[in-house]
Amino acid sequence: MASEEYNPLKLLESIQYPDDLRKLDMEQLPEVCDGLRDYIIDTISVHGGHFGASLGVVELTVAMHYVYNTPEDLLIWDVGHQAYGHKMLTGRRDKFDTNRKYNGLSGFPKRSESPYDTFGVGHSSTSISAGLGMSVARDMLNQDKKVVALIGDGAMTAGMAFEAMNNAGALNRDILVILNDNAMSIDPNVGALKEYLADITTSKTFNRMRDEIYDLLGHFKSAGDKMRKAASRLEDAVTSAVTPGGLFKALGFKYYGPVDGHNVQSLARQMRDLRNVSGPKLLHAVTVKGKGFAPAEKDQVKWHAQGSPFDKVTGQSLAKKPEVAPPPKYQDVFADTIIDLAKRDEKIVGITAAMPSGTGMLKMMKEIPDRAFDVGIAEQHAVTFAAGLATQGIKPFVAIYSTFLQRGYDQLVHDVVIQKLPVVFCMDRAGLAGADGPTHHGLYDISYLRSLPHIVVGAPMNEVELQNMMYTAWQHQDGPFAIRYPRGGSVGLDRNQSYETLIPGKGRTLKEGDDIAILSYGTIGNEAAKAVEQLDELGIHVGHYDLRYVKPLDHELIDHIATSYRHIITVEDGAKLGGFGSAVAEYLMQTPNRPGMTILGVPDRLVEHGTQPELYHEVGIDAEGIIQQVKQQVGKKVTS
Repeated sequence: MASEEYNPLKLLESIQYPDDLRKLDMEQLPEVCDGLRDYIIDTISVHGGHFGASLGVVELTVAMHYVYNTPEDLLIWDVGHQAYGHKMLTGRRDKFDTNRKYNGLSGFPKRSESPYDTFGVGHSSTSISAGLGMSVARDMLNQDKKVVALIGDGAMTAGMAFEAMNNAGALNRDILVILNDNAMSIDPNVGALKEYLADITTSKTFNRMRDEIYDLLGHFKSAGDKMRKAASRLEDAVTSAVTPGGLFKALGFKYYGPVDGHNVQSLARQMRDLRNVSGPKLLHAVTVKGKGFAPAEKDQVKWHAQGSPFDKVTGQSLAKKPEVAPPPKYQDVFADTIIDLAKRDEKIVGITAAMPSGTGMLKMMKEIPDRAFDVGIAEQHAVTFAAGLATQGIKPFVAIYSTFLQRGYDQLVHDVVIQKLPVVFCMDRAGLAGADGPTHHGLYDISYLRSLPHIVVGAPMNEVELQNMMYTAWQHQDGPFAIRYPRGGSVGLDRNQSYETLIPGKGRTLKEGDDIAILSYGTIGNEAAKAVEQLDELGIHVGHYDLRYVKPLDHELIDHIATSYRHIITVEDGAKLGGFGSAVAEYLMQTPNRPGMTILGVPDRLVEHGTQPELYHEVGIDAEGIIQQVKQQVGKKVTS
């Protein structure tokens, strides 16, 4: 925390909106940055949230809002992990303690939240495409505004970013792309682009040569147009030879940099100059993720985000240690299982798209590095890469968030399903994912997968079922196999047991009942089990069945349920439209004397952020919501 003699928070308190920032002298900008960095550390140390990325772009954030007339000028953030400083400078500082909390501020830029949030984000690599669209619209409407897209070098590994740059260069529209180069996304970046940028940012060759050339030409002020044109051609040649400018110039961009991304006054001057440069241009800024907080600079992966309180000086956790160790997270169960299976079968490989820590794949990358692949932020490539492996008899397990598999859907259909390749998709963060909100909820995988032929789609109810389903998927060779599981901790069952094959299309009976049956799919079945237990205490005895697979469905078990119960309630942690309940209803439509039916799931609307229990309660799929539905059906029978 700053001393009383120098208190940058005091200056920050005078800034509610960028108009206030632009009233300051440029010499005051470093103090604003210090205050903003202190405020981020103070707030996140108590309330949690994404951390390192926002610290790394403090100077870029201040410089952009100082130079550009936001919100009239359009600033587009990529991903949004780094936009906390932006939110604090645009009227939301006093509410920032509600960030990522139920009914509070979103953790990402969101158009409905502020006019300064020009484009909603959560997934990476969208900023240049959106910015190009905005620049074309500006020109069509004869408007005078600037468009700036801030993108990290991690997001630059996605093909979409290069598709956008290729198009922007061809259209020759006025747009500035700021490349925030810190060699990190959530985990360290991978791939040829990382090496390409690193070669430049670790060498002073180009900048020294350019400075020497300019110094020399300074002695020939009367040389005329011929000398200046020659100098320009020389700079272009040198730029193409020894900087990433060669790549970006080939795409039609003017390249500037690399520059120090933590010198706010220099950044502001450079951005002012670039305002007057027409056409597509790229400013390459080198930054440090976690800048200004030593623990975050030292361990950038760990400090990408923090969910519990910590000491803002030392970084030590202030969370109370649980008396009993919590059960492992599902991602850790996945990691342990794939490593065990890979030791049994040398043809098993693991694939992740820039999420080794988030998916648990990092453990396999450390233990069996030659068979675990991080392909960068490139979900489309990850899916087709897996398909190519599968054609040669390799067994790929693709560890991917449900919401990110949406980005590779065409490849899933065209390259995997149509060719009936045995690729296994392990979909983490399936269902309501929590504080990241609608961009990260994995609500649609049941709907978008079960409509495809030749695919098995399953969901374990607990960690033992996850192990067994992965074991089953390993043995399955007749097409793709998809497994969904949620964010967070598992149930706490003993996993030290032999694997069991869970035959696709076969569910299980957990409890027989009298009049009403609950059919659950996946880990939300544990909420159903709580409801059944509480209903038993009230003298209401309902049946409970874990279907395990939405494709193929267990028709035999559903037939038994349909003839044994008056009413069926299906429960799923996913979209109701086209989901598990829909699949059961579609089958029952073909049967005579079908029972009544209620589908519980996520309704046809966006669900905002909050804890998983808060969101389960909101949409009525927690134990309380299930009990209410059962009581309604019991009441209907009594009154009929």
